[in-house]
Amino acid sequence: MLAYILNLFGWLLLPFMDGIAKYLSTDLHFLQVVWGRYFFMLFISIPLAFIFFRKDLKFPKSLSIQLSRSFFLFLSTIFFFYSISIISLPEALALAFVSPIIVTILSIFYLKEKVGIHRWTAVILGFIGVLIIIRPGFIDFNFASISALAAGISYAFYIIYTRKLSFTDSAVVTLIFTGSIGCLLISFIVPFFWTNINLNQILLLLLLAFIGTVGHFLIILSLKLGEASKLAPLAYFEITTNILVGYVFFNDLPSLWIYLGLFLIIISGLYIFIRENLKKTNS
Repeated sequence: MLAYILNLFGWLLLPFMDGIAKYLSTDLHFLQVVWGRYFFMLFISIPLAFIFFRKDLKFPKSLSIQLSRSFFLFLSTIFFFYSISIISLPEALALAFVSPIIVTILSIFYLKEKVGIHRWTAVILGFIGVLIIIRPGFIDFNFASISALAAGISYAFYIIYTRKLSFTDSAVVTLIFTGSIGCLLISFIVPFFWTNINLNQILLLLLLAFIGTVGHFLIILSLKLGEASKLAPLAYFEITTNILVGYVFFNDLPSLWIYLGLFLIIISGLYIFIRENLKKTNS
């Protein structure tokens, strides 16, 4: 139960980070926003780790997996932040929602998880909901759209590697390693695109990083407690707060299609959640 709650809250938080990133991208290069996301993530997570999780701070046992995981999250962030600087939040996220299906497939080969018809049904039902929202053929397909898809594929590998790390390394070590690698990589790129940042933008970058840090920490913790394929459909719930942020801050008014797609997405998540809990009760 705790794994589902942590995972769900993590996904519901992340669209607020995306909304701030989209807003900042109107004045800053999207790579500066990526830099702020990683730099301030370290600024927040390292002091908190030393204050509250000092006993868990050990050098990672799975260095190669930590590097791979961090790189895939970095790629996903680059692709997604570029995408939302061009297209709407709901459209970008819906396209990125290829990730739960890919996670389910990869969990069979990389994590040796058993994925039955019920989990496949939930994932596919959620994806149908996403397709209803984006209505292929009604939305222009461009490089920003391709980037959103690439973000989803990269994110699926990030989730799989996060689950693999849950057996060897602590959540806080994984979080700090993520920030460190991302900050290092973007620091080599961002100087070529740098423009002056004012105090208001710095504060928004700090808030963006705080939301992202908390959201990803909750997801990391959830993947220590539950199987990746079981938790995968819950990622679809991210689109609920994504649409809320898009409507309130960017006036992206949801249509009937979006509400219909949302209904299927929520049903898919509730289906797998209720079924897994019934299995535990009966076992």
